[in-house]
Amino acid sequence: MKRRQLLLFASGVAVLPGLADAQTYPSKPIRYIVPVAAGGGSDMIARVVTERWGAALGQTFVVDNQSGGGGVVASQITARAAPDGYTLMQGYVATHGTTPATRRISYDPIKQFTPIGMIGATPNVLVVNANVPAKSVQEFIDYVKRNPGRVSYGSAGQGSLTHLTMELFKQETGLFMLHIPYRGIAPAINDLLGGQTQAMFPGLAAALPHLRSGRMRALAVTGKARSPQLKDVPSMEEVGFKGFDAMQWYGSVGPAGVPPDIVKRLNDAQVAVLKSPDLREKLAGEAVEPWPMSPQEFGEFIRAEITRWTALAKARNIHLEE
Repeated sequence: MKRRQLLLFASGVAVLPGLADAQTYPSKPIRYIVPVAAGGGSDMIARVVTERWGAALGQTFVVDNQSGGGGVVASQITARAAPDGYTLMQGYVATHGTTPATRRISYDPIKQFTPIGMIGATPNVLVVNANVPAKSVQEFIDYVKRNPGRVSYGSAGQGSLTHLTMELFKQETGLFMLHIPYRGIAPAINDLLGGQTQAMFPGLAAALPHLRSGRMRALAVTGKARSPQLKDVPSMEEVGFKGFDAMQWYGSVGPAGVPPDIVKRLNDAQVAVLKSPDLREKLAGEAVEPWPMSPQEFGEFIRAEITRWTALAKARNIHLEE
């Protein structure tokens, strides 16, 4: 037992569970599980954030890439870890949003995790092939109506955010478009550029190079406000789709039961890092805007995400095997 704890006991002051740990935390490297393979945008975000987060905490983060199952593998590992603050995970819209909404999974995204904080988000963008004669959302709606059964859209796969976002759009407009699922966003974009599909809702980072080349056209971004990366493109909210704020988001979680004082220490340091202009500039490379939240706010956000996507999946009859 440490000398400080002995002195507190001797003076009649009770040591609350977790308090002594929080006073010395972190005293060793923190494992940070990333549910995707190394090299992609999510991995880059993890490494950029943890480098600065670790400096703020005076300890090293060790990034551990655990891809597989759309984030299921990483989520299982994290949920089973000791709740001591030394194993965290970069949860994102799939692990704590679309995947639980569309399939039976082997972890509980609410009960088995402790929310630490939101990192940031990037919008999805409604894009069309450059040959589609629509320069606004309304013109695109009119175009689809004039061409019944002849318009298709691509996605990064069944149950992905790109799939569900377009299904949300179809639900709100009453449009029919054929869904063509791909194995990842790259082949979906390639076929859009080639004219095999006419529209999709990719993440902004994936779409930007092709928007700048003129090979695809942006009609609107998801979210309540315009993106700094596409200042001339309206938001879905702006063109009349209230609450159409589907976003590709990233945040940090731990296993259930992480002591509140450790959660607060982690969140305080993370929020401070996210307010840094240097980090904002780095995240802009993936079109991600920092979006700091308290643990409580982030927990409420996760619950709302699961609720909204579960309702959509049920309404559109989207259910996948694990």
